[in-house]
Amino acid sequence: MKKAKSKRVIPGFGLSLGVTLSILSIIVLIPLASLVVYTAQMDFKGVIETITRPRVLASFKVSFLTAFIASLINSVMGIILAWVLVKYKFPGKRILDGMIELPFALPTAVAGISLTALTADTGLIGAAFAKIGIKIAYTRIGITVALIFIGIPFVVRAVQPVLEKLDSSYEEAAGILGASRARIFRKIILPEILPAALTGFGLAFGRCIGEYGSVVFIAGNMPYKTEITPLIIMSELQEYDYASATAIALVMLVFAFAILFAVNLVQARNSRIINGGK
Repeated sequence: MKKAKSKRVIPGFGLSLGVTLSILSIIVLIPLASLVVYTAQMDFKGVIETITRPRVLASFKVSFLTAFIASLINSVMGIILAWVLVKYKFPGKRILDGMIELPFALPTAVAGISLTALTADTGLIGAAFAKIGIKIAYTRIGITVALIFIGIPFVVRAVQPVLEKLDSSYEEAAGILGASRARIFRKIILPEILPAALTGFGLAFGRCIGEYGSVVFIAGNMPYKTEITPLIIMSELQEYDYASATAIALVMLVFAFAILFAVNLVQARNSRIINGGK
């Protein structure tokens, strides 16, 4: 007997693949290919000279260092926030859960202006820190604060589903056997949420290194000190030096792809572990 054909909800493979490749080409591949085309207008020596200019290297340092620190902080705070949202019931929990998505919905320029107003020396938060000699706005600290704001949802939303599916019976069994809370977290909970936390870290880091709108106001944009790479790219574009702008952008693109590749490796490894190594 012939096996009955399984009914598919969407059209056949050929049409589906064609639509997928068309959308991927229009939205992703063609814009990325334009970077390579514009960069090809320069020879290899010119590209190296452009991306190794002292001001560009200083901007790379600012962007990558602040993004890395912000992502590390988000990894810790994101796990804590996800834990609170999953494990506890309290008034306003739904509101807090919804506010996690605020950085996605809020225009980045609005976030940048608001954070600058709060953390400036005359602002509500900045004034309190200024009294003890800590300046937030127009420093790398301010940049890190802005990046924490826009990166925290990635970690929370990556860890939250894992915590929701985590079987509490293992924690209870370990507690009955006399394990301390710290040991239970380190030996039982952390290994389960670590791949998700690393994924959230990678996604947050990838978003932070290319962030412009929420950072450009609070950074102060001082060359060699608080100037970010996206601002350098915008400056080159305003001077109609498209080749230099795309050469610098290509470096950011390579790093972004490397981060996403690492995230996919973590997810693939985690899937193999869950499926018993198959």
